[in-house]
Amino acid sequence: MKKKVGIAEGAAVVIRERGDHSVVHGRTSTSNMILLNFLIDEIVATLGEGAFGKVVECIDHKARCVQMLEWFEHHGHVCIVFELLGLSTYDFIKENGFLPFRLDHIRQMAYQICRSVNFLHLNKLTHTDLKPENILFVKSDYVEEYNPKLKRDERTLKNPDIKVVDFGSATYDDEHHSTLVSTRHYRAPEVILALGWAQPCDVWSIGCILIEYYLGFTVFPTHDSKEHLAMMERILGPLPNHMIQKTRKRKYFHHDHLDWDEHSSAGRYVSRRCKPLKEFMTCQDSDHENLFDLIQKMLEYDPTKRITLEEALKHPFFFPLKQEKK
Repeated sequence: MKKKVGIAEGAAVVIRERGDHSVVHGRTSTSNMILLNFLIDEIVATLGEGAFGKVVECIDHKARCVQMLEWFEHHGHVCIVFELLGLSTYDFIKENGFLPFRLDHIRQMAYQICRSVNFLHLNKLTHTDLKPENILFVKSDYVEEYNPKLKRDERTLKNPDIKVVDFGSATYDDEHHSTLVSTRHYRAPEVILALGWAQPCDVWSIGCILIEYYLGFTVFPTHDSKEHLAMMERILGPLPNHMIQKTRKRKYFHHDHLDWDEHSSAGRYVSRRCKPLKEFMTCQDSDHENLFDLIQKMLEYDPTKRITLEEALKHPFFFPLKQEKK
């Protein structure tokens, strides 16, 4: 078996097999998470608890989370051994010249991502750092063929099975919530506006990931919060008034509207790079319509109105997967 070794600061997990169950012992140097989600997707019972960790009995239902195999100490570092995976979805796009994924592959990847992250949400966890770099293919083998339309070689993935990785910033509902979470391009509006966040911020990130898979590039190419909000408004329409009134980030607004000059160089950049969401569609058939309907529901400004992953898994975009299983 091939193994991949990673380094973690002050955290360790012990696994002991018990039939179809696993007993997982977590130890952390802080009150942070116990790394359970690397291995299992149902916590059956807490078997014991101490000052620095707990032992829980778990069942693995094959949630698409990276599995931890073992751990060991090396010169003061705790090393965690994970299963060996393929390229990240970002690296695959990059190595393929930023060409998008096929729609049928996006469907399969999206379903797995939603299922994996929904497992975290059911266990009162928020990932907080979902992005294409943290979605890895189980195997990133591909077929390469010449595309006469593009006049270049194009790689087509053989197997779209993925796993979600990097739980270093994952946060339980009852833990301290940092004000700023998520990588910029995948950051939800409630995070930018410091309105507090929970599981819906992961759903926003997934919406951003899916449109990036569809286009081959991010629709929010910025590192500035006000510009980011301007891009959102250009793509999704005006921010809700109740969110503007509630935020303490008053510097972004003037008279309850985004303080943004469309005629400035930054304004022209946003107008040039961004357009209403549905205008990014490259085809008008029902599959594309369903994908963009799902993305639009994930990119709902108000986190209380945003689609949940439980609901997303039942969206018509995924119906063809259920028909394939019959």
